[in-house]
Amino acid sequence: MNIVEFFELSSGKWFSQRTSHHLDFKPSEAGKSDLVIEMVDLADPAVVKLCQQCRIDPALALCGARAKWNGTMEPGGKKYAGSTLLVPVADPENPNQGQLLSESGAAGKTPSLGRYVVGDDDAVTLITEDKTLYAEERLWFASPNLRLRTSVLKRSSGFSLASFCSEIRMGVSKPAETAPPKA
Repeated sequence: MNIVEFFELSSGKWFSQRTSHHLDFKPSEAGKSDLVIEMVDLADPAVVKLCQQCRIDPALALCGARAKWNGTMEPGGKKYAGSTLLVPVADPENPNQGQLLSESGAAGKTPSLGRYVVGDDDAVTLITEDKTLYAEERLWFASPNLRLRTSVLKRSSGFSLASFCSEIRMGVSKPAETAPPKA
C-alpha cells in the first residue's frame, strides 16, 4: 500500500471511539465523534495554497484529503469539532515516506510540515514536531471498515498523552458511481 491508497481507503464516514490517558495524573477520558474523510482534487485552490505556503511545488503533491470531525469527550461532555487538510509529498529516494503538509480549519493557524511513513505492514505513521511538542499517530486497517489509531503526544517536559481510537466505517463520503444500465 502507498500513502495515496491509504487515504483513498480512509475516505468515508466513520464513527470514532477514543480513550485518552493523560500521563500527568489527570483522569483518563473517553470520547466519540463522527469523522468524515474526503479526497480533495489536486487542482483545488486549498491544496495549491497549502503547498505554496509550505514552499512546496504543487506538482509534487500526491493527493489531498480533508478530515472533518465533530464529537464529545467524557467526563463532562466537552464538545470538539474541526477539520484539517492533509497533502503528502513523497521522498524521491523512498516513496513510502515523505513530507506531510497539513492545515487546520482554524483561522490564524499556520500550516504545519510533518512527515509520514508507510510501513511494510501497511500501517501509516504521521509525525509532527516542533520545539515544544512531538506528536506521533499510527493508523492501520484491521478490516476494510475498521480502522485503528494510536497517538502519543510528548511535551518537551515528558510524555503527556497517549490515546487509542477505533473507527468504524458508517458509509462512503460521496455517492458511489453506478454502472450504466445494460441494454
